[in-house]
Amino acid sequence: MSSRMRIALVSPYSWTYPGGVNRHIEALAGQYLARGHDVRVLAPFDPDDQRSARRHSGARPLARELPDYLVSLGRTLGLRANGAISNLALTPAAALVARRELRSGGYDVVHLHEPVAPAVCWDALLSTDAPLVGTFHVYSEHAVSHGLAALAGARRRMDRLAVRVAVSEAAAWTGRRFWGGRYRVIPNGVDLSPLRPPTPRAPGQPLRIAFVGQPVQRKGLPVLLRAFAALREQVPAHLTMVGVRTEDARMWLDDLRGIEALGQVDDARKRQVLQEADVLCAPSLGGESFGMVLTEAFAAGTPVIASDIAGYRDVVRHEVDGLLIPREDATALAETLRALAVDPTRAQALSGNAAQSAERFAWPGIAERVLEAYDDAIAAPAPEGGLRRLGHKYGLVPADGQPHVPARRLPSLEPAAAGRQRRGRPRIARRGAVVAAAAAGIGLSWRALERIGVDPLTDTLSRASPTWVVTGLALMCLSIVVRSVAWRAILRAALPSLRIRRGDILLGTSVGVLLSATLPARLGEPARALVVSRRIGGRRRDVLPTVAGTIVSQTLLNVVALALLGGVTVASLGLSGGRGGVLIAVVVAPLALVAAVLLGPVLLRARAPWRRVRGAEASLRAAVTRAREGLRVFRNPRLGVEAAAMQLLAWGIQWSSCYVLLVALGLDAHVGPAAAAAVLFAVNVTAAVPITPSNIGVFQAACVAVLTAGYGLSYADALAYGIVLQVVELATALVLGVPALITTGLSWNDVRPRAPHAAPGRPSLGAE
Repeated sequence: MSSRMRIALVSPYSWTYPGGVNRHIEALAGQYLARGHDVRVLAPFDPDDQRSARRHSGARPLARELPDYLVSLGRTLGLRANGAISNLALTPAAALVARRELRSGGYDVVHLHEPVAPAVCWDALLSTDAPLVGTFHVYSEHAVSHGLAALAGARRRMDRLAVRVAVSEAAAWTGRRFWGGRYRVIPNGVDLSPLRPPTPRAPGQPLRIAFVGQPVQRKGLPVLLRAFAALREQVPAHLTMVGVRTEDARMWLDDLRGIEALGQVDDARKRQVLQEADVLCAPSLGGESFGMVLTEAFAAGTPVIASDIAGYRDVVRHEVDGLLIPREDATALAETLRALAVDPTRAQALSGNAAQSAERFAWPGIAERVLEAYDDAIAAPAPEGGLRRLGHKYGLVPADGQPHVPARRLPSLEPAAAGRQRRGRPRIARRGAVVAAAAAGIGLSWRALERIGVDPLTDTLSRASPTWVVTGLALMCLSIVVRSVAWRAILRAALPSLRIRRGDILLGTSVGVLLSATLPARLGEPARALVVSRRIGGRRRDVLPTVAGTIVSQTLLNVVALALLGGVTVASLGLSGGRGGVLIAVVVAPLALVAAVLLGPVLLRARAPWRRVRGAEASLRAAVTRAREGLRVFRNPRLGVEAAAMQLLAWGIQWSSCYVLLVALGLDAHVGPAAAAAVLFAVNVTAAVPITPSNIGVFQAACVAVLTAGYGLSYADALAYGIVLQVVELATALVLGVPALITTGLSWNDVRPRAPHAAPGRPSLGAE
C-alpha cells in the first residue's frame, strides 16, 4: 500500500457547475483524505451571483461552500464542446495561480484531469517538475478540433505524462487515435453508501422514469421527450428530470403532462430521484466516454435503458443490468419503456442485477488502482544526461521511459444511428452540392484572376488604407446594431405581452448575420428567429412562428431600401428598357410574397376533397395566420415609425461603409457614393438566392459587373474592391456573431433551421 503522499488533483472545470469530472475528483479526494494522504484540489470556483449567470447563458451555479482542500482558480465561461457545455477557466490568471501552487506545494504527484483542456491543465503539463498522471475522461471522434490541438503541440505535451489513465475503452480510443501513448483503463467509481431497499412498483402505478443530464441535444433529451409523449398515451408513466428546467423541456415539448423538471439539485436529491425511479433513461446520441450516472443508478438498484454507444457499452450489460437500444431512435425507446411497464417481473430482475453490478465500480477499489498509477509515476526512471533531461522537460522524450507510441488511425466505435442511416444519401447529396458550389465560386474567381492578372490586383489591394478599412468595418458593425433596434420595435408590436430585451435581439441578429455570411442558403433568417424565440420566453410553438413572421416586416422594409438604392442607381446610370424591367421585377417579387402572407388565410379557405390535403392546408393556414402577426407593427404608428426609421438608417450606414471602402482603395477619385449604392444593391440582389458558401465568386462578380460596366473602373480595381468588401462583411459577421453564439450557449447544430413541431412528434407504438 502506498505511503502517505501529497497529491494535487487538477480540474479545468468549474466546481460549482456540477459535472462528471469534478464528481470523480471530489470522490477521489474524499477517499485519499480518509486514508491519511495530504490532498489539494485545484479547480475554478464560480460564486453564486449575477456575473456567473451572465457568463453561463443565465444558468446559475450551485451555492456550495469552498472546501478546505480546494484552491480556487477563479471564474469560468460556459462553452459548447463535444455536444455539451464545458465550464472552463480560460484566462492566463487561472493558469498562473495553478502554476504557483504546483511549484510551491511540494507535491509528490500531480494528477491532471482532462490534460488537453485549456488553459489550466494545458499549462500545467509543461510548468511543473512533479511526476504527472493524466486521466482522460472524454470520448470524441472530432478530427478537426483534435487536429488543431495537435498542431498546437498537444502530443508533445502529453508525453510529459508518466502514466495515462482512461475512464473507459472509449476514452482510451480517443487518446490512442489522436495523442498516441499507452493507457490503462480505470473506470469512474460510485458511492455504495447504504440506501433503503427500492420499492417495487405496484400494479397500476405509473412507470417511474428518471433522466439526469444537461438539457443539450447530445444527451438525447429530445429523443426521450418524443418517446415519453407516445408512451404516456399507452401506459401510465411519470418522468422526473434532473439538470433540466421546465423552460428547457418546453424547447422540445409543449405538453409536459406527467413530467417533472427539477433543474440543478444536490447529490442527496439526485440519489433520491434515482432510488425512487423504476428505470433511468440515458438516450445519449454519442460522445460519452463512460456515463457516471449509469453506475449511480446501479448503486440505487435502478436498471438503465441506454443508447448502444461506445462509452455506455463498457458499463451496461444488455438484458442483465439494463437494456441497450439504437441511438437516436425514439420509437425503440418508447417500445422498450412500454415493455418494462407491462412486465414488472422483468424490471425487478434487472433492478437486482443492477445493484450487484455497482460493486464493480465501488470507489475503494477504484481509488486503490489510481494510487498504483501514482506509485508507477513516481517510480518512472529519471532521464539520464543533460540532453535527455531537457527533452523530458519539454515533452520531447516520453516521461514513462518507454518507446514512443505515435497516434494512429483507428476504426470508429460507433454504429450509425437509425435516423442517420435513413438520411445518409440526402446528406451526402447536400454536401456534394455545397462542395460543387464552392468549386464553382473558386472557378469564377480563378477565371477573373486569369483575365485581370495577379499584379494589377495586388497593386490595388496594397493601396488599401488600414484606417479607412477599419472605419468601414466599424460602420458595418453599427449597421447590424441598428438593424437589431428596428427588429426589436417590430417584435414589441407583435408580442406585446413579452419582455423584449435589446441584448437578446442583438444576439439573435448577430447569430443570423454569422450564418448568412458563412454558409450557403439563407440559414441566418430561421436561425435568428430560433435564437430570439428561445430567449424571450413564452410557449415556443406560439412564439417561434410569430418571431419568424416579424422577419416579413423587415423584408418589406428591405424592399423599400432596395427600391431607394435602385433609384439612386437608375439616376446615376440612366438605366432604361430591359434593365429597368429587371429592377422592377426584383422589387415586386418580395412584395408579392408579403401579399401572399396577407391574403393567405383567404386563399386557403377552400376545402380540398382529400383528408391529407385538408390537414396540410389547415397547418399551412395556421402558419400563415401566425406569420401575419409579424406585420402588426404597422398598426402601431410609434413602433412602425421607429422600425422603419431604424431599418432605413441601417441601410444608410451600410451604404456609407461601402463608400468608405472605395475611399480606402483610393477609388473615390473615379466614382462617388452612387457607385457604392449600386454595389450594395447588386450584392443584395445576388445574395437573395445564395449559390456558393458566403456567395464567394458571385459576390465579386456582382461588384465587377457594376463597377466596370456602369462606372468605368478597371477589372483589377473592381475585383479588389469586391474582395475587400466581402472580407469586411465576413469580419463583421465574425466580430458580432462568434461572441453571440458563445453567449447564447448554442452550437452550429442547434441553430440549424428546424420546424417547431419536429421534436414533439410522436413515434408510433405497436399494439400490445
